[in-house]
Amino acid sequence: MKNIAIIGAGNMGGAIARGLSQGTFPAENISVSDLNENSLRDLQNFNNKINVTSSNIENVEDAEIVLLAVKPWLVPSIIENIKTALNYDKQIFISIAAGVTFETLKSLLEEEGKIPALFRIIPNTAIDVLQSVSIIASYNASKEQEDKILNIFNELGKAFLVPENQLNAFMSLSSCGIAYALRYVRAAVEGGVEMGIYPNVAKQVVIQTLRGAIDLLETNDSHPEVEIDKVTTPGGLTIKGLNEMEANGFTNSVIKGLKASLIK
Repeated sequence: MKNIAIIGAGNMGGAIARGLSQGTFPAENISVSDLNENSLRDLQNFNNKINVTSSNIENVEDAEIVLLAVKPWLVPSIIENIKTALNYDKQIFISIAAGVTFETLKSLLEEEGKIPALFRIIPNTAIDVLQSVSIIASYNASKEQEDKILNIFNELGKAFLVPENQLNAFMSLSSCGIAYALRYVRAAVEGGVEMGIYPNVAKQVVIQTLRGAIDLLETNDSHPEVEIDKVTTPGGLTIKGLNEMEANGFTNSVIKGLKASLIK
């Protein structure tokens, strides 16, 4: 039995396949379908044990887990195409299409009053390097099925099980949030260059500084402000820099950016 069938070999579908194949999930138990032959070829070049096909129906047959990794507007047509090949009694159905609700998935999948165990998952692009945040919501799933999906995605970073009505907020914080974090890195590097540091060196310094900040928070299980207080001595340089950032709207900009990317 193929353990997982991924429909879509694009940025996220391909990243999930690559990430899974680097963990304890056997690459030969991963199958990916897509009409784009170049995307499938790239996956096979990464690991030739990953199964690839251009047929979505062939892909989902006998799979234990079916994962839909396509754009939201493609969800109805793809479900219509594979519906007769699904086995609701044995299969778990996962969608990572942003904004496609359980209500919509139920209406598309329901057959004679039956639906499969459903999951919606919002990962981020760091799944490619096994450092994703994956936000998971479930519907019509058993505790055993929830644990199975959590265990799989915990291998790809950290996974959190939340109610569906919180998915959009978490998407802003983690899926969109990775871009916001990278924008800070870019800004800090540019600041370093303006102060006379070579770009590549500045980037390495910023990355390691962020890595250190993260490790401090995780190791000490502390609030960010506690760690900030340790380096903001009275009359010192750090507090001057922080105050200047706040005067230019740093915290307010971050919060407004997160809220702007929230699906209403």
